Amino acid sequence: MKTVTLGNGPLSWRIIVEVACHGAQLALDDGRWAKVREARQAVEAFAREDTRYYGINTGLGALCQVRLAPDQLVRLSYHTLMSHACCVGAPLRDDQVRAIMATAVVNYSHGHSGISPQIVERLLDFLNHGVTPVVPGQGSVGYLTHMAHIGLAMIGIGEVRHEGRVMSAEAALARIGKPPVALGAKDGLSLVNGTPAMTGLACLALDGANRLSAWADVGAAMSFDALGGQLAAFDADVLALKPQLGMQICGATLRELLHDSPWLAARRGGHLQDALSLRAIPQVHGACRDQLAHAAQQIERELNGATDNPLLLKSGDGYRVVSQANPHGESIALACDQLAMAVAEWSAISERRIYRLVTPEVSSLHSGLPPFLSAESGMKSGLMIAQYTAASLAADNKRLAQPAVIDNYLTSALQEDHLSLGDSAALKLDVALDNAFRIIAIEWLCAAQAFDLLPSERFATGTSAAWRWLRTLVGVYEEEHPLSRDIERAFSAMRSAAIPESVAATLSTAPEARALTLT
Repeated sequence: MKTVTLGNGPLSWRIIVEVACHGAQLALDDGRWAKVREARQAVEAFAREDTRYYGINTGLGALCQVRLAPDQLVRLSYHTLMSHACCVGAPLRDDQVRAIMATAVVNYSHGHSGISPQIVERLLDFLNHGVTPVVPGQGSVGYLTHMAHIGLAMIGIGEVRHEGRVMSAEAALARIGKPPVALGAKDGLSLVNGTPAMTGLACLALDGANRLSAWADVGAAMSFDALGGQLAAFDADVLALKPQLGMQICGATLRELLHDSPWLAARRGGHLQDALSLRAIPQVHGACRDQLAHAAQQIERELNGATDNPLLLKSGDGYRVVSQANPHGESIALACDQLAMAVAEWSAISERRIYRLVTPEVSSLHSGLPPFLSAESGMKSGLMIAQYTAASLAADNKRLAQPAVIDNYLTSALQEDHLSLGDSAALKLDVALDNAFRIIAIEWLCAAQAFDLLPSERFATGTSAAWRWLRTLVGVYEEEHPLSRDIERAFSAMRSAAIPESVAATLSTAPEARALTLT
């Protein structure tokens, strides 16, 4: 089994995905462990001083002026977890909780939190032994609540999932041979604040959006091929006049997927120009790719940052404690909200191409396709209602693209009077991605059905490879079973994997596109 060891270098969001989704083991190198232990020693020393240090020897939030005695600090951490573990609703998926835990380990291992090393060890034990706390999904304004539920599991309270079963955290700890964690000064605060929850969730969203970009490009190429589009719109010299990077990558990918299509060659010059949902694929998909790249940059910077309050800074004569606002998740919230807009645009333009594939006034004009992609239209509805489904999902994504970050509420008796809602932004992005993958799956089904119904002239190598791959999953749709079955089968295959290697192999001269979308 693969092991990811965190060292001194910058970390990629893909590390979180490896651990959360693919079962990679997580470990810290000696340097990171040393930072964790040294910072902890500093916290224990500060906790004994008469000087007030927020959250180390004081109350929290609006109670920060209350100086606590050393024997009260353990109780503070315990009560912090209890009072902050107030999420509600359906639980997060296992991969989401694992992503949060992995990101928390990264945060603490920067050596600025001062959390007890045993807590980091137990997070690693949970990850590496497959113990996943049951964490309700709703109730965060940007931090605090999700991690509180995880913290409780480490002290043996609450429920976890382990080896396919839900059991008590206490029982799971016994099964892996580990004792519950003993909390100390600042441990409760370090567990609940910072941005690990939203950052971990955002890393998973990046993984999904990265793969969506590839599936969307291939599906668009299939639709373009089936509808007899004019390839001149993707000419490299034309696209170079507008030097947006994502547009160049998408344009190169489309040219590679479509360059050898006899079907398109036979229709060259047959009409002056295509509708924007076809000829503007590089401009729209490319802009979405650029937003994805920006979000990845923001999220990766957060992953490599220390996001607790207070933070411990080491200088020549020891450590100092600084109260600040690094737990504010504005960067992650904005990144997720902006990426949700991109996902909505991938969805919207795909739905427009689906409409053109099934609508006879358009699809028969240049390709001669039968109404609603059925050889027996009239008696059969073909893929007519699949476009309705795509329209509904695209409308949902329009609503999900409304930003969470601009919502604001007052909390903690005016101490926290501006919130990021970063967890909410990441969670609604996850829902939007599911919708988008289903829309793209419908486009693939419609385009493949069009290929089956068109004359036997060969299509492009790349789009033909995509067509053949889809037909290994589902056959031509002849209304002998509910259409939802085909949509869900295609969705499941696309949501969990990169585009097929048979299709990727056709992108020989677009290495940038391969690097961005296939890893």
